[in-house]
Order: sequence, then structure tokens, then C-alpha cells
Amino acid sequence: MRSKRNSGIRIRHRRTCKSRDGDKCNCDPGFEAWAYSKRDGKKVRKTFARESEAKLWRADAMVQLSKGAMRAPKPTTVREAWATWYEGAKAGTIRRARNGERFKPSTLRTYEYAMRLRVLPDLGASRLADLQRPDVQAFADRLLADGLDASTIRVTLASLRALFRRAVSRGDLALNPCDGIELPAATGRRERFATPAEAEALIAAVPVEDRAAWATALYAGLRRGELQALKWEQIDLAAGIIRVERGWDAEDGEIELKSKAGRRRVPITPALRDHLIEQRLRGDRAEGFVFGPDADTPLDPRPMTDRADRAWKQAGLERITLHECRHTFASLMIAAGVNARALMTFMGHANISVTLDRYGHLMPGSEAEAAGLLDAYLNAERERAEEQARATAEVA
Repeated sequence: MRSKRNSGIRIRHRRTCKSRDGDKCNCDPGFEAWAYSKRDGKKVRKTFARESEAKLWRADAMVQLSKGAMRAPKPTTVREAWATWYEGAKAGTIRRARNGERFKPSTLRTYEYAMRLRVLPDLGASRLADLQRPDVQAFADRLLADGLDASTIRVTLASLRALFRRAVSRGDLALNPCDGIELPAATGRRERFATPAEAEALIAAVPVEDRAAWATALYAGLRRGELQALKWEQIDLAAGIIRVERGWDAEDGEIELKSKAGRRRVPITPALRDHLIEQRLRGDRAEGFVFGPDADTPLDPRPMTDRADRAWKQAGLERITLHECRHTFASLMIAAGVNARALMTFMGHANISVTLDRYGHLMPGSEAEAAGLLDAYLNAERERAEEQARATAEVA
């Protein structure tokens, strides 16, 4: 194989290869690409298994270096980079790349657990700049071989991807080695949606003191933490509006919502209004937490869910979770004819694609229904045209 020094890419033989002694190559060589960093006064190098990958990296690196968006790699390990990233994310100096919002405490705990339990024991000692896509792919394959389910593997890679995304955005790396990784498909759980009659039965079966909370979950679609943080000051019964403004975290208490879209106004249906009025009269308070035992204590969903499970079992009803109540709210709104844009707002989704991806299959749009709607439109237009023709003939 010929050298490729002039192109910025050279063949890199293994240390045990006989070509080092002038004999014929007996190894599977890699390809080392380099680009010169004027700012650092040194070459940036990286080795790849395929020449095409080396060329791609070098082309991107040269562009990034010319823009001053990349620098020579530092001898920082994955463990060291993670420690810096985690502290910055907790302090709020490192934020979500998509919307600039702070990471939710629960998300950081999930990332920390995944890194500590799975990533750092395997990759922690590796230099951040040395890890390539095949290395990350091999890591994901090992997790699958160890019997981890698809969702766990995806969460684990999400924490690593966030770390590399930061390194790329700060010019420490040209490419994110987590991009393009093949991951097992997450089959997911069955999404449960209660029917209108079933929703009424589920609410009626739980203890009286819990009915308003379950009704708010089913008829307003609030998330678990939003239910916990909901205060009477955010409920306008006269205007029929709930202002969702805060969330709740098990460790950090009251928190900001994860996105600006999360701050929203949700309409109060008459069915929900009755339950909220009863809740206010029962608690005899117009301020503080709506569903907690007192104005200064938020709702604890665990004992409430335990009480509901016992009641539903006794009544012969299929249990439902608070998250499935949120799905039920979406399905009821769609069945009532609420459009996707309005549903996105009521659900607190940051993008309509999230709403369509999750609930699009519930929205009208089957082939038969589309054909029926078009046929009805054509028939109506035909009848209108015929009526106009008759009117014209009568005038003549």
C-alpha cells in the first residue's frame, strides 16, 4: 500500500506488522488523518479503520479549524470530561442544545446513574478525543449482549451523546462519535387510553379526597410533577383555565418546567370544574397546593396511587397510571375534534411533531374516512352546481 502523506491521510500499520521491517504487510492497517491547527501550532490527528471515514473527518476538521471552531485535542479522559459536564449542567452553565433550557433534575439523575453504572467502568479511562464511532458502537453492542433492554441502552447512549455534543460545540472534537450508532428498537409498552365512560368510572371508584387529582390528570392532562406543584392561585374557575407554571421534583422540590411550552393554559371542562369546586370546599382553602394534605405540602402520588389500585381492583376496573391519564386526555381531545395545534399547546409540547408522532395515529385520516370526506364534499358541490343551473333556467 502506498503512503498518502500528501493528502493528509497516511496508512498506519500495527506495531507487530512485518512491513515495519521492510517485509510484506501482514496486518489490517488503519488510516491516520491529520489537519494543521494554526491556533495551537500543531497537527490534529485521528486514526480510522476505513479510508472513507478518515477523509470525511479530515474534510470536516479543516473546515472547523479554518473557522476557529476546533482546536487540538486535550488529554482529557471521558471520566474527567463527564465530571466537568455534570457540574456545569447542575449549575445551569451547560444547557440543552436544542432550546437552551436547563436540564431537569430527573434527567441529570438518569444521566449520572447511567454514566456511573455503565459508561465510566467501560470507557471512563479512554481519552475523549480517541473515541470513534466503532468504539461507541462496540460499547452499545456489549450492553445489548449483557441483556440490557433497548430503552436502557438508549438512555445510556443519550448521556454519552450529550457529553460529546458539548465537546463538538466547543471545538474540542470535529464529529460526535455517537451519531449514526445502530441501537436496538424500543418496542415500548402498550399505551392505555381510557374511554369517556371508563374515565368516569375510574374517578368515581377512588376515595373522595383523591377524585379531583385523578380528574385533573384525566381531563387536563397534567404531568405527575405538574399535579404535585399545582396551586390554587393557578386555577381560575370563573374563566375556566388552569395555568400550568411549575413542576415538582422528588429531590429538588418545586422546579421550572423543562421548556417554555410547558408553561401553558389548559381549559377546565365542566366535569373537571365540579371536582375542583368540591376539592376547594373540602380543603377549605383558596391558596397553596391543591392536592396536598395542607396548603404547604404537595401531593405525594405514591399513596394516592396505592389507594386507587385497591379501589379499582375491588370495583373490577383496569388500573391506569398518571402518565396514561395524560394519554387519555389527548385521546379525548382528539375524539372531541380538537386540532393538532391546539392539542400541542394544551399538552405542553415544544414542537407539533412531538404531538403528531405520539398521537397522530388517533387523529382522523384513515383511507376510508378520507375517501368519505372527499365524496361528501364532491356531492355537496355537485348539488350546489345543479341548484344554480336550475335557478338560471327558471330565470331564463
